[in-house]
Amino acid sequence: MNRRTLLQLLAASVLPRVVRAGEHLPQNLTFVGQKKFERIVAQALKENWRALPIGERITRAALAMEGIPYVGYTLEIHDRIESPSVNFAGLDCWTFFEIALGIARMLKEKKGPYTPSDLLRQIEITRYRHGICNGGYLDRIHYLDEWFRDNQKRGHIQNITESLAQTVPLTDRRIDEMTVLWKSYRYLKANPDLRPGMARIEAELQTHPFRYIPKEAVRAIEPKLRSGDIIGIVTHKPHVYCSHVGLAVRTADGQCHFMHASYTHKKVLVDQTLSGYLADFKSHAGIVVARPVD
Repeated sequence: MNRRTLLQLLAASVLPRVVRAGEHLPQNLTFVGQKKFERIVAQALKENWRALPIGERITRAALAMEGIPYVGYTLEIHDRIESPSVNFAGLDCWTFFEIALGIARMLKEKKGPYTPSDLLRQIEITRYRHGICNGGYLDRIHYLDEWFRDNQKRGHIQNITESLAQTVPLTDRRIDEMTVLWKSYRYLKANPDLRPGMARIEAELQTHPFRYIPKEAVRAIEPKLRSGDIIGIVTHKPHVYCSHVGLAVRTADGQCHFMHASYTHKKVLVDQTLSGYLADFKSHAGIVVARPVD
């Protein structure tokens, strides 16, 4: 392309738009809170988080997000186009653990400098089936049990649940939350044609056995948990296996606490011990645990 042709294209505004990997929407929609991101990155560089094991990197990133308000449905950012997204102004349980993991993975990927696109790429890798977002809502992994399987298959985590304690099967329910409660999801509400595809995904998920550690056994296995382990909260409620997710964080007293974006407390916080947290909710049945891998 010669200079004259380039100038003509610029004048006509027909130059092809540069699309970053997996980013199908502009960053003014997909990345909220760049100043917070920059503060976390600056702290990570100053304290050399990159040299830490992945569990410690996740924990540092998580603690740097402590106090951010809880905001539900932060993944529903458009009516039709799906794209990796990050929102430091408000987190739900899924985006909290996933952003902490994404920051930890980003820091290891290269020495810096770090940009929003670097974090969005890490979010794409773990949030979407096979690590690829093609702009479709059904590319996204919507259920934690599938997230565990897909990310373990690609070497990002190890599901260590059955190595920690005797587990029990969950066999008394269907996975159908998103097709039953489709009005709660912006994309499914705006696009009825997505619902049969979601129903097929849910039906496939039910073909996989699901085992968990009952909450009565969690206190005994807390010493085996590490900071940065991903804790899925298994529920007695219908339509879904896991209703909540957070991180194990070992505090200065040596105890294993549950850190999460809490609907009850309306913010990200280090809550009580994991077993204590489980005991406070009759609806909580137990846990599944994934350990991130570098």
